Amino acid sequence: MVIHLKKLTMLLGVLLVNSPAFAHGHHAHGAPMTEVEQKAAAGVFDDANVRDRPLTDWDGMWQSVYPYLVSGELDPVFRQKAKKDPEKTFEDIKAYYRKGYATNVETIGIENGVIEFHRDNNVASCKYNYAGYKILTYASGKKGVRYLFECKDANSKAPKYVQFSDHIIAPRKSAHFHIFMGNTSQQALLQEMENWPTYYPYQLKANEVVDEMLHH
Repeated sequence: MVIHLKKLTMLLGVLLVNSPAFAHGHHAHGAPMTEVEQKAAAGVFDDANVRDRPLTDWDGMWQSVYPYLVSGELDPVFRQKAKKDPEKTFEDIKAYYRKGYATNVETIGIENGVIEFHRDNNVASCKYNYAGYKILTYASGKKGVRYLFECKDANSKAPKYVQFSDHIIAPRKSAHFHIFMGNTSQQALLQEMENWPTYYPYQLKANEVVDEMLHH
């Protein structure tokens, strides 16, 4: 099954315009976050609050933010981060995110359990099965959850193993996400801490992505 980019984008446009989450401006992302959800987004949570999540939490068409970093359009975000952290320069922070955001997968489409990866003019897709979640504790002491999915189709060119991380620890529609992709094993992907390609909704323009990053 292949998701047709134009058709899905048009469909998403209709859904988003009529969605209550977007009715009062694009800052709204569904129901207001609870205190537990807000703390979890900051990397602080009780493991007992972590829940399984369906792939539908990431349904939609998503764009990589890496091109916006390369073009310089994300510079306001890095300047703000540099102001908040006197130990790091703007250049340090941009270099960190350049490595983190780097990817050649320009867009990702997710629908009906299928993830579709667009790079250059090539498309690879597979139906993914849920493989549980892993709770990680980072060097900073903060925590995160990765949701694991696997492609069982030996003929697919899509990654065999995929992990989503979006600062959410229980069922809720994602507003943006980091994704880890590989063909070795889930365990190998769990070791990856430096490259976390990041995706925002496909319909957002560069200035809207910057706005989301600055205010969320």
